[in-house]
Amino acid sequence: MGDVAVGARSGHDGEEHRGRPAQSAVPAADSAVTSGNDSGAAEGDRVTDEYGTGEGPGGPARTPKKQRSFWKELPILIGIALVLALLIKTFLVQAFSIPSDSMQNTLQQGDRVLVDKLTPWFGSEPERGEVVVFHDPDNWLAGEPTADPNALQTFLSWIGLMPSAEEKDLIKRVVGVGGDTVECKGTGPLKVNGKALDERSYVYAGNTPCSQDDQGGQFKVKVPKGYIWVMGDHRQNSRDSRYNQSDEHHGMVPVKDVVGRAIVIAWPINRWDNLPVPDTFDQPGLNAQPAAAGPAVAPQGVALLGVVPVVLWRRRKQ
Repeated sequence: MGDVAVGARSGHDGEEHRGRPAQSAVPAADSAVTSGNDSGAAEGDRVTDEYGTGEGPGGPARTPKKQRSFWKELPILIGIALVLALLIKTFLVQAFSIPSDSMQNTLQQGDRVLVDKLTPWFGSEPERGEVVVFHDPDNWLAGEPTADPNALQTFLSWIGLMPSAEEKDLIKRVVGVGGDTVECKGTGPLKVNGKALDERSYVYAGNTPCSQDDQGGQFKVKVPKGYIWVMGDHRQNSRDSRYNQSDEHHGMVPVKDVVGRAIVIAWPINRWDNLPVPDTFDQPGLNAQPAAAGPAVAPQGVALLGVVPVVLWRRRKQ
């Protein structure tokens, strides 16, 4: 009779255990630890080490799981870092190098700036006073020397770990947006919608706001919808909208060609600084002309609009 009882408890034929003590059919303590749900093992008998292995009374400890080698994990970590860098460069922030003196003294040749590429995804468009990077709209850089980066520089630039090696990008200050009338007479001041701008805080020392020449320095233009009018801060050393009025867009830059707004000087360290909009662009009456561009949508506003329906839905589910 004793042999039959043992077979029933173990789940095997009684013949297999004939002659053995009944307690030998009880499962080992470490089996109870790995399952985590076996009520046959008392909680007080369970011992857990830092690797999650268990040891019960009379049972040997399970061998700790061997950790993955650092050198095996390194390629995975590098891959993740490269993907994140590429995503940041594509959708969030990209570094650009300043190749000329056309934006002095705001920007010096060799400065590295970080450009915000996120807000345009939320419908934001360039505003007066912002410093923006944009693709060459119609061969503005003709005749300018081009860089010849090596393979490593090209790769690091592609993923955003180095300033862009793309030589078809320019950086200028937005002076007029869609619907604005911008004009220069004599040496200035520069006027937007009939309001004179006080540009002493950013125009290069010794320069006049307007240039007296017959190449484009004297002008009065109306900026159409979907375009911006840009000028360099080094007014007498900048080939900007003024001197490209004979091109396809009459010196205007299509908004679709704007990469983003330069928000900070990141390098060299001793020139760390942000790039705010000068106060003169906030003066009353400057917006007398209705801007043709749609209202800028802040990311926070889009996020709020996206959260409200979710909150309402969750409340209905409760």
